Amino acid sequence: MIRIALVGCIGSGKTFISKLFGYPVFNADDSVAKIYLKNKKVFLKLKKKIPNFFKSFPVKKEELINAIIKNKNNIKKISSVVHPEVRKDLKIFLKKNSKQKVVILDIPLFFENKLYKKKDVIVFIQSSNKEILKRLKKRKNFNKLILQNLKRFQLPLNIKKRNSHYVIKNNFKKHLARKCVKDILKKILL
Repeated sequence: MIRIALVGCIGSGKTFISKLFGYPVFNADDSVAKIYLKNKKVFLKLKKKIPNFFKSFPVKKEELINAIIKNKNNIKKISSVVHPEVRKDLKIFLKKNSKQKVVILDIPLFFENKLYKKKDVIVFIQSSNKEILKRLKKRKNFNKLILQNLKRFQLPLNIKKRNSHYVIKNNFKKHLARKCVKDILKKILL
């Protein structure tokens, strides 16, 4: 199985690009959302670590935002509870798709959480800051302070780009992105 990991800035279009590959996608953001909604153990651990913010199950986005805004160190506490659960989901996904030729990994903190394997194919998604900000502002619960706190946990983009095998310059035009994806797949699947 070939693992293709998409990396880049928050809002660069990793999820948009991941769907164009036509192979099973592991989306870490979807995994996190599911964990907050369905995993009561995670809620209880969060409530124990940061008791003033988490009132009732399921974990609510507003509670997460408030916890991060009040104390930027809370994001580390939240991550320490949630990331092991995302790893479990990733293992299940990889096992379920072990017969697939290719899988796509849409994991924002792929490098930061040391999830890469030697043979992984890394694709850096590059977008203009102007376009990224425009897209992020459309998201429900957009908060510039949260965005800044999340970016603190990410490696600088130039390091991610340097450690990638391919770069897709994403201008959010489907036909151009599809051509880039097709070219990459052609090279990988030779």
